[in-house]
Amino acid sequence: MKKICIFNQKGGVGKTTVNINLCANLALMGLKVLVIDIDPQGNTTSGLGIDKRKVNKSMYDLLTNRDIKFNDVIVESELISNFYLAPSTMELAGAEVELMRLNNREEILKEKINEVENDYDFIFIDCPPSLGFLTINALTACESVLIPIQCEFYALEGVGQLVNTINLVKKSLNKELVIEGVLLNMYDSRTRLSSEVVEEVKKYFKNKVYDTVIPRNIRLAEAPSFGLPVILYDRKCKGTEAFGNFTNEFLSKNKGGI
Repeated sequence: MKKICIFNQKGGVGKTTVNINLCANLALMGLKVLVIDIDPQGNTTSGLGIDKRKVNKSMYDLLTNRDIKFNDVIVESELISNFYLAPSTMELAGAEVELMRLNNREEILKEKINEVENDYDFIFIDCPPSLGFLTINALTACESVLIPIQCEFYALEGVGQLVNTINLVKKSLNKELVIEGVLLNMYDSRTRLSSEVVEEVKKYFKNKVYDTVIPRNIRLAEAPSFGLPVILYDRKCKGTEAFGNFTNEFLSKNKGGI
């Protein structure tokens, strides 16, 4: 079993798209996957077809009420076997303030995950694009960080701060924390800029960068609005092909992690 945080402090890099499609592919391959949505925007939740208005118990309830068990929150996918979600709602934004008052506020999620971690092959945590108590909880609870980076001009802006954040958490809260890998996302083969960004990111992160690059793809962008991972929305599009390749590459590097 492995716990992985999908995080980048820079917004708009496609981390939710990466989360939904990687996890869906893993589940379709027969692996049991839990996605934890701790972003108050709840894009992973809605992107998997869950109506946030009808969620009875969410990550807000889990983090702020010690009587709530993790299994009380988890929702099973109706579309994909082995695929489970701990949903988010806008209420979660208030958890930041409530967590501030607690002594062990950085480790609440870690303690809750301990209840269910042996039930899954992979647990993925989708974080907000900010460094608050929710993100610190995620970084403390996981073993590694998967970093999506958009192939655009400001791609490396804030990367130094991101790596520094990971190192600070590793030093003070989670000594086992490592970078799982860096995924280049939204690649546009028509522009020289995208190719230049790829080279710059590889210089910075070296062998941590995945060989697979996710292209810009209309079908990939449309799928979340239908509450579907792209493989169920359009099996033949470039986005589906790219995430298939990425999932295989991810698994090849995680043979000992299942």
